[in-house]
Amino acid sequence: MHNQLKVLRAMRNWSQAELAGHLDVSRQAVNAIETGKHDPSLPLAFRIARLFEMPIEEIFNDQA
Repeated sequence: MHNQLKVLRAMRNWSQAELAGHLDVSRQAVNAIETGKHDPSLPLAFRIARLFEMPIEEIFNDQA
């Protein structure tokens, strides 16, 4: 799954650790999602969408 998480994080000048703190997950989890090694759970995807005030579909895309 492709996502805009790294771009959105960079726009706020947050490190992976800072984003992880906002989401209550590990920095490694943020890295795994950003690099496409791991897809977020649905509850985590909703937390990410709320944090960035965007629809989930604008952050995560299953298109190649």
